[in-house]
Amino acid sequence: MHTLRESPLDPAAALAIHDLPAGEPWLHEVKRGQTLRIVDLEGNQAVDTIFYNAADTAESYSVTDTLQRQGGIYLSAGSVLYSNRGRPMLSIVADTCGRHDTLGGACAAESNTVRYALQKKFMHSCRDNYLLALARADIGMDKRDLVPNVNFFMNVPVTEDGGLSFEDGLSAPGKYVELRAEMDVLVLVSNCPQLNNPCNAYNPTPVRFVIWDAA
Repeated sequence: MHTLRESPLDPAAALAIHDLPAGEPWLHEVKRGQTLRIVDLEGNQAVDTIFYNAADTAESYSVTDTLQRQGGIYLSAGSVLYSNRGRPMLSIVADTCGRHDTLGGACAAESNTVRYALQKKFMHSCRDNYLLALARADIGMDKRDLVPNVNFFMNVPVTEDGGLSFEDGLSAPGKYVELRAEMDVLVLVSNCPQLNNPCNAYNPTPVRFVIWDAA
C-alpha cells in the first residue's frame, strides 16, 4: 500500500501544536473525532508510536488485527488501526509520505546489542523513552503495558525470504501523516533516538504534532 492524500486542514485553526525534540518521549490524549497530524520536520525521522484506549489501557493497538484486516503490511491513507479487541482506534485520513512500518518494532537495549554491538546496549532507545513517559505520567502503566508499535515515516521492506530490511526512509522535510481518533486514545510516542541504522538518516531530528477538534 502506497497511498498519498493531502489534508484540507489548516494548522492556523488547530487546537494545539507541539514540537517534540529529537530523541524525546511524549504522551498525550486525543479525543474521539479529533485529528492528529504528525509532521516530519526535517525528513527521515522515525516516530515510534503506541496507541491505547484512554478509558481502558488494557485495550491497545494491535499489529496483527490491523494488518490482517487490511490485507497488507504497510500503513498509509485509508488504513484503519485496530485494537487487540478488534475495534477501530484511529483511521489514517491523510498521508504525504505514503508508507509507514508496523513490523520493525521499537529499538531497545536488547535489540541494539543483537543488531549492532555489545557496547551499543546502553545507548538511548525507544523502549527507554516509552518507560520514561509512562513513569512521568504516573498513571499506573509500566513495561507490562508496552505492545508492538507503529513506526511512522520508517521504511522497513520485507525481503523475499521473509526478513526485514531497515532502509533509508521515503519521507522528506514537511511530509506528514494524519489520523482521526475513532475513540479517546492515549498516544505514546518515542521520537526515535536511533543512531545505528538509516531509519533516521543517522541523525535524529524534531517532529511536530498538530491536533484539530472534530469538525
